Amino acid sequence: MFTGLIETVGMVTAINKQRGTVTIKCGITDGIKIGDSVAVNGACLTAVEVGNGIFTADVMNETFSRTALGTLSVSNRVNLERAMKADGRFGGHIVSGHIDGTGTVTGTRNDGNAVWVTVAADREILRYIVEKGSIAIDGISLTVAYVDNKCFRVSIIPHTGGETTLLEKRVGDAVNLECDIIAKYVEKLMQPSENIPKKGITYEFLAENGF
Repeated sequence: MFTGLIETVGMVTAINKQRGTVTIKCGITDGIKIGDSVAVNGACLTAVEVGNGIFTADVMNETFSRTALGTLSVSNRVNLERAMKADGRFGGHIVSGHIDGTGTVTGTRNDGNAVWVTVAADREILRYIVEKGSIAIDGISLTVAYVDNKCFRVSIIPHTGGETTLLEKRVGDAVNLECDIIAKYVEKLMQPSENIPKKGITYEFLAENGF
C-alpha cells in the first residue's frame, strides 16, 4: 500500500520486455530489499535485483500493455514511492499501486504559482472521479478540482511540480491513473451478486439504518 507522496524521481536505465523487467537508477536503493514493493509511476512493482544505486523490477506483459509503463524509454524519469510503513504518517490517500487505466494530458495552464493540468480519460475511469476527491496520477496523490464526462483537472503546487515528473508531461502524453479505491468498493457492495440477494448492502438497508 502507498500514499501517493512521491519519495524521489529515478531514471530508467534499461527495459527488457522479453525478460519482463525495468531497471531504474535512484537514490533510495539503500531502503529497498529484494521482494519489496515499489510504486513506479504509480504501478506497484516487485524489486528482484538491488545494488549500486539501481534496482530491477519484474513487469508483466499485462502491466506493460495496460499502463503507461509500456511507453517508457531509457533515460525517462519516473516517480518512485516505497510501500508505506505501518507507523508512518498517512499524508496522501489510500493508493494500492493497481492502475485502473491510462489518461492523456490534453492541456496545461499557469495560474499564479500553480499549474492546471487537464487529463482526458474513458468514462469507465471518470465514473469514479469526483470533484474534491482524490486521484493518483503517475503515483502522485492529487485533489480533483474539476471533472466532467470527458476529462478532469488538477492544480499542481510548486512543490509537487518540482519533486515529481508531472509537469514534464506534454500534451498527448499518457499517464497512469488510479481512482480512489473506496469508490470501487462502495459500488461493488451496492450491486451484490444475484446469487446472494439478501446478503448485500442495499439502498433500503442504508436508509433503515440511518445512512
